[in-house]
Amino acid sequence: MTATVDATPQIRPPVVRQPRRSLLRRLLASRKALFGLAVLAVFALLALLAPVLKSGDPSGITPAVSEAPSGAHLLGTTAKGQDVVALTLWGARSSLLVGFTVGIAATLIGVVFGMVSAYFGKIVDDVLSLITNVFLLIPGLPLLVILAAFLPAGTSTVIVVLIITGWAGSARVLRAQAKSIRGKDFVAAAVVNGENAFRIMFREILPNMASVVMTTFLGCVIFGIGAQAGLEFLGLGDSSTVSWGTNLYWASNDGALLTGSWWAFVPSGVCIALVAFALAMVNYAVDEITNPRLRSRRAKRRAVSATKEG
Repeated sequence: MTATVDATPQIRPPVVRQPRRSLLRRLLASRKALFGLAVLAVFALLALLAPVLKSGDPSGITPAVSEAPSGAHLLGTTAKGQDVVALTLWGARSSLLVGFTVGIAATLIGVVFGMVSAYFGKIVDDVLSLITNVFLLIPGLPLLVILAAFLPAGTSTVIVVLIITGWAGSARVLRAQAKSIRGKDFVAAAVVNGENAFRIMFREILPNMASVVMTTFLGCVIFGIGAQAGLEFLGLGDSSTVSWGTNLYWASNDGALLTGSWWAFVPSGVCIALVAFALAMVNYAVDEITNPRLRSRRAKRRAVSATKEG
């Protein structure tokens, strides 16, 4: 008897490419990332413990006015007699909340717009790209000022304004990345297998965009913290709340720079700079892990250093 050969082509399941090590594990092995995460953890802990470390109203008035740093007031007091340590600690709560909320929301919108646009293409891509381009063409700073000036003052308003003005850039970057992954063989295999669009986008495409999504998120957080501080420094935020931006606003209004009261504005400014630097270090570590060129340069530098030492 002759064996019957089934000539029907067999469709293989989609290939799931597992990285040799997870991105998180490789980040924890990077000194740059560890430094950045440690700084962020310190600020997050101080923000959470602000009600314990400095209980009561952070804007409370004390008899000491424009007092330089001392044992009673470690970072001095403002022209109104407010304790700068309390303002700085409580300001971290608002600034970090706004920064990370804007980062998460803007990144999520960018992920949805980018993946839907890249996966479906054609008319869907044209429409979503047009919406994205409109937001990219509108000057960011004037739009920020206009929205913040006409909307009710408050932290929620600042968050909404920054999300509206900050999502388009991330959507453009994520669309380009999703479009390149959309043409891969394992995505085509998933389509042939009959998997639905939602599963393909979030189970096949999104995991392969992890590094780009993370760098986009970190950039949006930096934008959120810096833009909030800028708006509030210009007096477009809610001056009754305590944040690093409002601390700078009141220091400017009270003439702290003219009177030499550096302690009224330096702590908040340094905090903004440190958080932005920490986020940038984590961002650079992600780039270094995922970019072969940066890894090769680092390896060359190590080889040169080892040769000189030898």
